[in-house]
Amino acid sequence: MILARALSWFMQKGYFQGVFWMIMISVVSASNDIIMRLTGCEMHWVQVLFFRYLFGMLLVLPFMMRDATLFRTTQISGHIFRAIFGTIGIGACCYSVINMPLSENETIMYVQPFIFLVLAYFVLKEHVTKQRWIATLIGFSGLLVVMRPGTEMFRWVAMAPLVAAASFALLDMFATKMIKADRDITLMFYFAVGTMICAFVPLLFVWQVPTIKQLGWLACLGLGGNLIQVCIYRAFSATEASGLMPFRYMSLLIASLAEFMVFGVIPTSNVLIGAVIIIAAAIYIATYEKRKESTVDLTSDLQVA
Repeated sequence: MILARALSWFMQKGYFQGVFWMIMISVVSASNDIIMRLTGCEMHWVQVLFFRYLFGMLLVLPFMMRDATLFRTTQISGHIFRAIFGTIGIGACCYSVINMPLSENETIMYVQPFIFLVLAYFVLKEHVTKQRWIATLIGFSGLLVVMRPGTEMFRWVAMAPLVAAASFALLDMFATKMIKADRDITLMFYFAVGTMICAFVPLLFVWQVPTIKQLGWLACLGLGGNLIQVCIYRAFSATEASGLMPFRYMSLLIASLAEFMVFGVIPTSNVLIGAVIIIAAAIYIATYEKRKESTVDLTSDLQVA
């Protein structure tokens, strides 16, 4: 009974539920980055991309078969756009994770929350408060401390995570709108199928037979990819998307820790200083959102009374 109540909390709407799912995105993403780095050292990144979504589709298919209504969708064009941007984003991410340190890759991809906040304001027509703009800009200033513009970090390979960030921001925007009409498992299935189809043609030019061990890692990658989407859908269903964006910065800490534990890479002082600024921004917006949520609840109670 207690466990059921505890689990039900995570499925409820609320700002801190959204924060939880946003942090879980960072945890699963860091795990997937490690797997992509390990498998990418042995096979082409296009093949990693294809098998990630092949296994992602196979893991979801049994649930789809149990309920045929899950195959129904009225958002075909949305699924096509998500597949295209997903192929571009995940492909760029695979390439950058394999060819760059994870900490550098994460810092460059931190433009994603800023891009999404602009999209949320102009496309989703969400009301973005002054506090959210301030928190995001503070987090972005921490990003600049980590990135050190003008240094050797800005080489051509650094464009890959930048492209990935823009693609993921668009994917988040589509997910926020499409989750209102389709079930999350339906979105996962068609995203996996569409991305797999997009990756099939380039796969023909780099194909190599994977080993059993590699297939095992790629299956984990597919599972992780599905979990990331579940976390995204739950986060955006729990509260407004723009209010959660500063917590995307938490993935820097998680990715740096994972990289140190697996590859022994120690984050630089710039990463640590930038992380302090980023966490400060996250704490600021969390305090503001909780106070705002409490005020709304109090006002509703007074109106009912």
